[in-house]
Amino acid sequence: MYHSTRNNDKEITASRAILQGLAEDGGLFVPESIPKLDVDLEELKQADYREVAYQVMKLYLTDYTEEELRYCIDHAYDSKFDAEDIAPLSYAGGAYYLELYHGATIAFKDMALSILPYLMTTAAKKNDLKEEIVILTATSGDTGKAAMAGFADVPGTRIIVFYPKDGVSPVQEKQMVTQRGDNVKVVGIRGNFDDAQNGVKEMFNDPGLKQKLKENGFVFSSANSINIGRLVPQIVYYVYAYTRLLRRGKIAKDEQINICVPTGNFGNILAAFYAKQMGLPVAKLICASNTNKVLYDFFESGIYDKLHERDDRSGDFKKEREFILTGSPSMDILISSNLERLIYQIAGGDDTKDRELMQSLKDNGRYKITEEMREALKDFVGGYADEKKTSDKIKSLYEDTGYVIDTHTAVAAAVYDAYKKKSKDNTPTVIASTASPFKFARSVMTAIDPSYADKGDFDLIESLWAKSGRDIPKAIEDIRSAEVRHDTVCETKEMQAEVLSFLGI
Repeated sequence: MYHSTRNNDKEITASRAILQGLAEDGGLFVPESIPKLDVDLEELKQADYREVAYQVMKLYLTDYTEEELRYCIDHAYDSKFDAEDIAPLSYAGGAYYLELYHGATIAFKDMALSILPYLMTTAAKKNDLKEEIVILTATSGDTGKAAMAGFADVPGTRIIVFYPKDGVSPVQEKQMVTQRGDNVKVVGIRGNFDDAQNGVKEMFNDPGLKQKLKENGFVFSSANSINIGRLVPQIVYYVYAYTRLLRRGKIAKDEQINICVPTGNFGNILAAFYAKQMGLPVAKLICASNTNKVLYDFFESGIYDKLHERDDRSGDFKKEREFILTGSPSMDILISSNLERLIYQIAGGDDTKDRELMQSLKDNGRYKITEEMREALKDFVGGYADEKKTSDKIKSLYEDTGYVIDTHTAVAAAVYDAYKKKSKDNTPTVIASTASPFKFARSVMTAIDPSYADKGDFDLIESLWAKSGRDIPKAIEDIRSAEVRHDTVCETKEMQAEVLSFLGI
């Protein structure tokens, strides 16, 4: 059963939590307890991705029958992925890169958003839902396209995505604005990702809007990582990565690994934390931030402050925090929604404490956790890499090994290098590689050689193909000549009007 991080008393089933997305009180759904893995990892090392997914997800989605869950998994992880093993593990430069970008939109969001439409439509049938589901989503670049690709023309659903008009890469934007599907709408907003996310949350929490939708036969749900149906599938690939290391003889049974994740909204590394709580032998969880280092500051100080940045000399929160557009745009976030699930967990499941801290964030833009809560974070390590370190890592890894990574992955790799140098920790480490380098070809190619700066974005894709030796992903080929189908841009205050217009209300 699931309940809100802000109310332990009201419990609902997994399928109902997936349908609802966000709790009515603004909290996030969490399981009543984190289940333990009930299958030997030595056994799982012989299993394929789909079987590992079933063995993990069945523990969380207990009101789905085996037949229903296997149907969802089998239809999600199929030929739409260009790698037979779904999430290949590549070794380069002293770390294992878990390639989570072999799906339809060449970013890790495909790993969860390929299955969410199946989980959601199955849940609708199980709960006898009469209303049409409206997926309302804010994106920093990748979630939007992956969600639209998953929900496009799925009966009984509509999806509307808001993205920061000037805050995504050219390839990310082209992927979104060319998305086909009669039930799909994409809107650029004049603002940043946090503005888009706040606008979406306000609509979710507006009882008058919910009533208006209900009267017209609609109900909101979310495809953002706030939806537990997004989080649970993400746990799978860390378990899978561990079993691949076992299978290759790179680690012994029960040997610990570290996991390093480039982090914005905190969902991906939270999934690794859940995997550790389930019994996966994980030592350190390395949380890698870009220049928008609000999470780094949190792990360093125990204070989450979206308004002020720590002064490098004094350590005090003195500088006003600037929202910085970087070459890793999916991490350009100052309000990490999924952190609330971790806060709830380290507070010992105290919903009163969680409410208190979240109210402080709303009222004051900051909160401070207790020393006991900080102690519960001892397995987390925070780090950040600025634009130069990120670029330098792309270049050095390519020159040393021939392996090419995107900007988000490079943030994590640079942070891991710094951690390893400081700690002398030689534990085998898996780095979550969250996007294809082809998705950020300009940043990648100019990092390798600045002389590429004058080339067009799609010319750079050809150059990257020549450098990397990898096939150009079908997702890139598809958008080269695709027709732009969505050109709406609005102010944040106009977001609700765009939703109602799309629904014909």
